[in-house]
Amino acid sequence: MLKHWSHLQKETKYMIVACIVLIVYLSPLYILGGNAHIRIHDNLDSNITWYKILTQSGELFGSINSTIPQVINGIPRNTFGTEFSGIVWLHALFPTMVAYALSQTLTRVFAFIGMYLLLKKHFIKDPDLSFIRVGVSLAFALTPFWPSGMLSTLGMPLALWAFLNIRSNQSTWKDWLTLTLLPFYSSFVLGFFFFLTAMGFVWIRDVIVNRKWNIRFLLSTAYMTTIYLIIEYRLVYSLIIPEAPTSRNEFVSSTLSLPHTIKLIFKNYLLGHTHDMTLHTPFLPLLFIALWMVFKRKTWVSDKRFVFLMGLNFILSVWYAFWFYKGWEPLKERISLLNTFNFARFHFLRPLVIYLLLALSCQMLWKLRGKWRKIAIIFLSFQIIFLFLYNEEIRYRVIGEPSVNQFYSTHLFNKIDHYIGKPKSSYRVASIGIHPSIAQYNGFYTLDTYNNFYPLSYKHQFRKIIAKELDKNYQLKTYFDHWGNRCYIFVNELGKHYNFEKHSHKKIKHLQLNITAFEKLGGRYIFSAVPIENAKQDHLKFLKSFSDSKSVWKIYLYEAN
Repeated sequence: MLKHWSHLQKETKYMIVACIVLIVYLSPLYILGGNAHIRIHDNLDSNITWYKILTQSGELFGSINSTIPQVINGIPRNTFGTEFSGIVWLHALFPTMVAYALSQTLTRVFAFIGMYLLLKKHFIKDPDLSFIRVGVSLAFALTPFWPSGMLSTLGMPLALWAFLNIRSNQSTWKDWLTLTLLPFYSSFVLGFFFFLTAMGFVWIRDVIVNRKWNIRFLLSTAYMTTIYLIIEYRLVYSLIIPEAPTSRNEFVSSTLSLPHTIKLIFKNYLLGHTHDMTLHTPFLPLLFIALWMVFKRKTWVSDKRFVFLMGLNFILSVWYAFWFYKGWEPLKERISLLNTFNFARFHFLRPLVIYLLLALSCQMLWKLRGKWRKIAIIFLSFQIIFLFLYNEEIRYRVIGEPSVNQFYSTHLFNKIDHYIGKPKSSYRVASIGIHPSIAQYNGFYTLDTYNNFYPLSYKHQFRKIIAKELDKNYQLKTYFDHWGNRCYIFVNELGKHYNFEKHSHKKIKHLQLNITAFEKLGGRYIFSAVPIENAKQDHLKFLKSFSDSKSVWKIYLYEAN
């Protein structure tokens, strides 16, 4: 009894320390607000702006066929996803950075809770292993997940805990509540489609190996899937009812040769992917030490879960890489779904798999005592420190990226709006050298955009504006034609760079845009982050430059004439 109480006290102390670490980790978002530094890629350049556009458009609950006029003369409402997503409501109810801070908090807290419950109930049950349970849960909660993914990857341990409880006939109302609520703060296509598919394979395995049909487990998987399909009714509608082609119809994703594919396998295996970053490279040696222990001690049966997860981790990287192998392309050309839906994203299971491997590896070494226990403590402690120092505020401030306020520069764009002096809805703009999300965030109506999909017909119209610039640069041409989600004013002299700050010495000397095509779409002004020396020859009139001490940009305003 005393020993149990001692273990409980120790675990409580670890939990308190973990809570303090999480509070400190999240504190810059609350203390600095708009002066905080956060991720730009697939965040400030897109999703954060999308939430604002959607909530201010009056089309949050818009019909299936409604459009939002602020973007590309009427972007389909469905492009911005479901109105039943929790993160959309955070941004509808709170200012941008308050919503972002709350989202980060919710995600990391439930990531910690989910991993802790999963480990304690199903993987690391020994009362003496509280440091491993709490430490791995904390490390998992500190991983730099893709912000708009919410609990799409970091919620998987919580979901797995619930499913394993149901599978073992130990379920309570808490498990069903978990399966009910998780879909409202996660994405089906960006995480849980792949997780639920994996649960389906687990059920099939039980039927084949154990001769168990386990109807309750099957129904729980179907139940959660059904909730997702109801929430994502816009997506379901687009799959069932044929629509006009979108930019995704021209995706060409399978372009890699066999050597490049093999290289991508090991790159993903060692370093991970930007949308499900695990930063696991420092503790990979620990996993192989544990695997060596299994070989040496021949504990294949007792450590079968560890061996299975090691194999699965590598298989997920192989699947991810081979999805882009050019041998797939003939099949993808015949079956459009293989282009429009990214089945490579089974790699979104890797954060769950990798941190379960970390927990099981630490458990193996802990039980060996002596130096092995010290090695486990060192690896786990270092990983927590490493992840803590990878905090967005530290990372992006060190590499010199702008804060949220500096990026969107609302004060600067208010000056531009005042100078133009017309209702924003009466003209259209496009940007050069900066992301169009900045103009969009500031309420301007843009011809350029970054969205997951939009009408293919518009892509072709917009292409006429930049056709000569694309012809100068094969990389840009391929990027736009075969992907095209960034419907940008690409310029050969700038390449694929969109963050030219005011201290840049870059100039455009030979711009060739089709201004007639620009004007046909309603284009009137161009916001350029760099001066255009041949503006007059390209039928652009320089009006004025705008800069101030609070902004990282210097905007050169040009008018089509």
